[in-house]
Amino acid sequence: MEQQATAPRPLPAPVDVEQAEAALIEHYPRLVRLGYLVLPPSLGRNRRVLTAHALVQRALPRNRVAADEQAGLPVPAPRGPDGSPADPGYAYVRLRVLRSALEAGRPRGRWQLPRPGQLPPLLPQVWGLRLFPRSGGADELALDQALASLSGPGRAAYVLRALELPADRDVRQVLAAAGVEDPGAAVLEADGLRTPAGSRDASLLESMEFDPCSLQARPTDLMRRRQHTRAALAAVAAAAVCGILVGLPGDGWGPDGAAAPPYAENAAAQQALDPAKLTKAAPDAWKTADRPGFASWPARGNRLGDRELLRRALAVWARPGRSVQVTATPGTPSGPAAGPPQLLYAGEVGQAAVVLLHDGLRVVRYAESKDGDTGAAALDFARTDAADAGTATAVVVGRADNNVRYLTAPWVDEVSVRDLLKPGDAPLPLHLDADGVTGPALGPAPGNDCHGWPALQMGGRLVTDLGELTPALLTTGSPTAPRDVDTDRARAGWAHTACHLQSMRGQGVRSVNAWPFATQQLPGGAGTAEWTCTRAETWRGAGSRALALFQAPGARPAAPGSVVARAESTPACGVRDPHVLAGVLWKAASGTWYALAAAGGGEVRSITATGGVHGTAAGDRLAVPARAGAQAELSARLADGKRISTLR
Repeated sequence: MEQQATAPRPLPAPVDVEQAEAALIEHYPRLVRLGYLVLPPSLGRNRRVLTAHALVQRALPRNRVAADEQAGLPVPAPRGPDGSPADPGYAYVRLRVLRSALEAGRPRGRWQLPRPGQLPPLLPQVWGLRLFPRSGGADELALDQALASLSGPGRAAYVLRALELPADRDVRQVLAAAGVEDPGAAVLEADGLRTPAGSRDASLLESMEFDPCSLQARPTDLMRRRQHTRAALAAVAAAAVCGILVGLPGDGWGPDGAAAPPYAENAAAQQALDPAKLTKAAPDAWKTADRPGFASWPARGNRLGDRELLRRALAVWARPGRSVQVTATPGTPSGPAAGPPQLLYAGEVGQAAVVLLHDGLRVVRYAESKDGDTGAAALDFARTDAADAGTATAVVVGRADNNVRYLTAPWVDEVSVRDLLKPGDAPLPLHLDADGVTGPALGPAPGNDCHGWPALQMGGRLVTDLGELTPALLTTGSPTAPRDVDTDRARAGWAHTACHLQSMRGQGVRSVNAWPFATQQLPGGAGTAEWTCTRAETWRGAGSRALALFQAPGARPAAPGSVVARAESTPACGVRDPHVLAGVLWKAASGTWYALAAAGGGEVRSITATGGVHGTAAGDRLAVPARAGAQAELSARLADGKRISTLR
């Protein structure tokens, strides 16, 4: 219920710099939290943190503020001992922070200067680091997604009412003073927000999830930075060579022979630069395609008719300038298209205008500022040949800090987020707009931090972000018959495997299969251990990775399995060679050490250990006493006489 005033409130006393500064210093965390929550979520968590701090620090007045400049902003009554401070200095600084945060979310023309309190689009920055609040639980994530669905004024109304002001009248009054055209509509919008049960009080908004003063620091994407460095060095070298050629007399080092002039009169090359020649799949092509993939995706987005945007995307693809950030997954050529590519998407995602193109071999993402500023354009390449319905589920259209937005396949009609380390938790729904673009989803944290591993559930399929343009498909089961991760048992198995996906980031991974190839009764009745082979396969067909994991009984549900063997560029544990052998030294509760081994893939007749351990066992499991630190050589014999060795 809205509080009723019993008497007119007096206007606040004049505010000077010292008074405002004292209020800012005393209530700095409160003001930064307010700015962080009101700033547009499209900035990403890292930019929101830095911008919130900057807005608060820029909120001081330059000189004494007269009372008539504060007209319409009486100091609201405090909520209690821990409520909003009844201090004119605080009220003034809070208004400045709120006004600047709302200004940051309003569109600005291409040639307009930043408004007062609004920072240039590239500032502030902390080079090499990402700063973001500590992650909360499912309720905090749900509330964050709900707040992202509100307009700036609606979000401000919700936050002011929850953290600052008890009465809707006070909320409307502060919003009006901050420049909101219709404060009443903003309050009604906040009323209609569907939030988790835990957010009915201020406890969720006061949690660490929304505390920009208690931060985690992580490096930026190291693989992407290294790729940018290599691309920059290559561009410098190419420019030097071109400069030498231009300086040479006559025909440079020699005539071009049959080669055409640069960007020459080649019909295919000319068509590849013409937006009118872009191909588009029929809206229902995916329903009749023999192999639904990117080639059957229809063109979507709200800027499909923007020929200037499409022309810039094609021109930058053909000859990216020095300011363009170019990245490519391993084994993906970054040259121009051989002919007119297919248009998948052209639209606005957050603060960027994005174009997605496909040439049969690659998906290409071009991004620039949505106001047409190409000073920070980006061009990303990902190899996607032979994509099918399982591996062509989504493409990244926006990445801000650790939040990712995807364009989903036309056959995907709902998306939810799962934490692989919490297999028993229900998935959280993720908003999907009419074009198939998802709301922002938290991606796996880079580095070694593995307190959670988000994955997207798309129908029966499960995919995860590995820092590239296309997410990796997650499967389970034998290499010859992998299946979707759609059962409780399969999800429980992936909980022990998920953290090892860190080693597969930036490798051009197409799919990752986790295959529980054996269970083994441990000596002395110690329980049952599980052996898993995790194999990552790439789009380029080379560079696969296989890990053999051992999981002792009694481990907590999300405990990572122990890596006991690994191999790269191996056919083992795959379709071509569905066999695997691995071993480990294990200490029983009695103090006795054992050499354990298990093989998978069928038709295993025996396993033999030599070297520091000697023993042979019939079948596909081995357990023999050993010394601590013993080194054993393992081999297994198949029914046809062939021998296999451990992954290495």
